[in-house]
Amino acid sequence: MNCLRRITDDLLYVGGSDRRLAKFENLFPLPHGISYNSYLMLDQKTVLLDTVDNAVSDVFFENLASGLAGRNLDYIIIQHMEPDHAATLGLVLERHPEATVVCSVIAKKMIGQFFGEIKGLTVKTVCDGETLDVGSRQLTFLAAPMVHWPEVIMTYDPKTRALFSADAFGTFGALGANLYADEMDFEHVWLDEARRYYSNIVGKYGPQVQALLKKASAFPIERILSLHGPLWRRNTTWYFDKYRLWSAYEPEEEGVLVVYGSIYGHTANAAEALAGRLADRGARVALYDASVIDVGELLSETFRYRRLVIACSTYNAGIFPMIENYLLDMKAHAMRNRTVAILENGSWAPAAGALIRKHLNEMKDITIIEPQLSIRSALRDEQTSELDALAVQLWPQETQSTQVSTEGLAMESFPIDPQALFKVSYGLFVLTAREGEKDNGCIINTVNQITNMPNRLCIAVNKLNYTHDMIMRTGLCNVSVLSKSVDFAIFQQFGYQSGLDVDKFAGFDQIARSQNGLVYLTGACNAYIACKVVGTHDYETHTLFVTELDEARILTNEESVTYDDYFDHIKPKPQTAEKSVRGFRCKICGYIYESDTLPPDYICPVCKHPASDFEPIGFDSTSQSAPKGFRCKICGYIYESDTLPPDYICPVCKHPASDFEPIL
Repeated sequence: MNCLRRITDDLLYVGGSDRRLAKFENLFPLPHGISYNSYLMLDQKTVLLDTVDNAVSDVFFENLASGLAGRNLDYIIIQHMEPDHAATLGLVLERHPEATVVCSVIAKKMIGQFFGEIKGLTVKTVCDGETLDVGSRQLTFLAAPMVHWPEVIMTYDPKTRALFSADAFGTFGALGANLYADEMDFEHVWLDEARRYYSNIVGKYGPQVQALLKKASAFPIERILSLHGPLWRRNTTWYFDKYRLWSAYEPEEEGVLVVYGSIYGHTANAAEALAGRLADRGARVALYDASVIDVGELLSETFRYRRLVIACSTYNAGIFPMIENYLLDMKAHAMRNRTVAILENGSWAPAAGALIRKHLNEMKDITIIEPQLSIRSALRDEQTSELDALAVQLWPQETQSTQVSTEGLAMESFPIDPQALFKVSYGLFVLTAREGEKDNGCIINTVNQITNMPNRLCIAVNKLNYTHDMIMRTGLCNVSVLSKSVDFAIFQQFGYQSGLDVDKFAGFDQIARSQNGLVYLTGACNAYIACKVVGTHDYETHTLFVTELDEARILTNEESVTYDDYFDHIKPKPQTAEKSVRGFRCKICGYIYESDTLPPDYICPVCKHPASDFEPIGFDSTSQSAPKGFRCKICGYIYESDTLPPDYICPVCKHPASDFEPIL
């Protein structure tokens, strides 16, 4: 019986999961199994994107036959030749000799290495940026060498805005009935496996991953379809941000990782004593026995934390074997940018510390805390001060409760700080309207219930929005409540362009209509409310619409997104430019255009902002003067002038002049 799943009308999941395999690549434990993802595209041409491991070949071929439903297979895109994805390629070609294999030049060579000569084989090799017309879409290929083999390519589908990402963005773990990350508690259940997968499989190639992320930023990506693990259809920016951190060897969270190798328990005791002191100072501490935990998990935790303690017994005048294995794994994966404290033990000739230091000195950007702590056999009471001093160096800022005196406050006069308003909780919504045959929508942040008999909402809308004028004329609107899984593309779609210039719903299929005939969003949305206007109040820049409810419905139980979620997890973070980079950086999203000149009509491929929102980087500081003027504290937009009009409105986020600060 086939187990194929439908992603869209013309895109199917035809992969399978292995829950019996003990170790991936015969190295990494798989307590939750592994999935081998494969995809079938049913356009005017049929396209299979990668095959699978032999372990799931039976269900794969049933899925493929059912999905094709008697059609020929036109193309097989091989993104990665590793056997867990290409082992069944030969069998697919036996069943479908009519198919053309599409792959990189290096992958073509590897096909011969794995399968020998295949009679009648037709291969089309592609390079970075080349396209393949399969009917209603032109697939674009992105070369991704060393992510994590040299032959890797990725495929971008503009119709579904999907990046078929080969091994990148994969995770350990078998898939069940739920295919999508937003159907699971990914952050709390799957993230550790995603990090373990990245650090062990891809982690050595951070610079190559950084190059890929930069290349992919030129495409509007709403789906990530990897070869392992859950599929992504929402909140892809959050997952991209994880890869940006990991590939730059930046810590995912602050804390201290303590790893010890102990023979009779005395080194373990010293490690636990230090860990306790760190915890008392307010640090989050992860404590592991290297003899018990797999080295791949230790490596994953090393990617997670910036600070590290290695506590080790001397063994045969050397390093305790499990700790040495851990250090070799760190070097093999090019670990860098960490602060390390060394705690050594030895009864008659302590040697582990010096040998550990030698390994660490062979890595880049490793700071070793001095002095190291050396114990003889067991930690003594007189070494307590050394232990305390080491804890202070590892976690200098002790967390303490602070009492604030309120004496005399009533006698003082305090100014109004606009930043205090950001402590008020705001949601984010898509407000839609319809006039004649024209649908439109915009992003808003102020929707509040004011009565319940009858149910009434007040909705604040900026007058500069075209949606505002449509509601004024028609008296109807719908509110779509955005959920935490919303992707940045929704804000690009409804907030970074005007309905006067574009049809915001062109090609946008995640919608339905309520009984009043207006659209509401069905994706990344947990509820919608259909409203009719019963009153309006003019407040200079905004109109406050008082509405009564015609219809309201819950779509999912997911939590609603907040402003904090948007700025912390959804909005792309500005990328830090390398010193050698010369060009222009988008002040809105951080995208870098590498060139000596910026075309005046250039549009940012990520956030769609114009050339006026770019700033020069990497040029000789003597020839480039810093911009002068006023910066919006909300979105970063710069108004270049010696004075700021008091009635000025930010063209990006629509906030008033009071939210601007002078650039000094």
